[in-house]
Amino acid sequence: MADITVRGAGVFGLAIAWCCSLRGARVQVIDPGGPGACASGGIVGALAPHVPENWNDKKAFQLDSLLMAEAFWRDVEEAGGKSPGYARTGRLQPLEQGAEALAEARGQGAETLWQGRAVWQVARAEAFAHPPRCDSGLVIHDTLSARVHPAQACAALAAAITARGGRIASDGADEGRVVWATGAADLAALNAAHPRQVGASIKGQAALFDFAMPDHPQLFAGGLHIVPHADGTTAVGSTTERVFDGLETDTQLDDLIATACVAFPALAEAPVIARWAGLRPRSRSRAPMLGPHPLHPGQFIANGGFKIGFGMAPKVGEVMADLMLNGQDDIPPGFRPEASL
Repeated sequence: MADITVRGAGVFGLAIAWCCSLRGARVQVIDPGGPGACASGGIVGALAPHVPENWNDKKAFQLDSLLMAEAFWRDVEEAGGKSPGYARTGRLQPLEQGAEALAEARGQGAETLWQGRAVWQVARAEAFAHPPRCDSGLVIHDTLSARVHPAQACAALAAAITARGGRIASDGADEGRVVWATGAADLAALNAAHPRQVGASIKGQAALFDFAMPDHPQLFAGGLHIVPHADGTTAVGSTTERVFDGLETDTQLDDLIATACVAFPALAEAPVIARWAGLRPRSRSRAPMLGPHPLHPGQFIANGGFKIGFGMAPKVGEVMADLMLNGQDDIPPGFRPEASL
């Protein structure tokens, strides 16, 4: 018999199962599609912080998770023998003309808010091997941002869980305590049961280029994340589509690719080798939804990762394992399901 049943093998579900197994629990993860079958099987993997100002519970939770990430993913790789593609390579953001004073003020805020463990600073774009397009010649360089390869990270978590005696299956009965981490499907069930929308599935499209710069900082420009991966590819994403017709890639991805090549000229001659589209679950509160499940008394929910799920996953796994196994509740008020009901 399992102590913990996790329904859903996306990054939230797998991170919870991993953290429970580290505490000695017997775990099973149930998902008909297997690890990373839905939104978590994407290609971008930008683990990027919020701006270091106007501090709140969500930003503090995310900071804790980003600071935990290096040890979290190292332990996963050591346990299962598969690389998640993690590296804390930092991030560049082109700085607009006249915005230097604000950027420097935020850098001063980061000195305190980021606990001296990372910096947010203004730098010359030309200092980097592949500079982004930047009329001011300046970029914001932060050293907190990291990258992970989403599909590889899910496979690494599954291998680590299995190595510790956990079970990954396409079907099975509930055993022990149960947490639902089924993303878009569970949001649809919650919406059907409530008079107002609890969450939404947002379509995102992304592209993968055959362009190698594995140690280069990622870039955030024009609303896009451009993320170099360890395997010699560079990912670009993503669109944010609240209204869409089908889950295939389309002309919106063509526009995204064109925008990326303008923002980051080094990509202009690189071939696109993969296109991806999927649904990302977003809660009404826009924060992860963690705690008792509104539809399943005595069971739990972990949903709403949207664009920051991989960055939040180490901390989500920790607090949900503490809640389910020890009754220790460290979930911020804004993350509770009632914040979206």
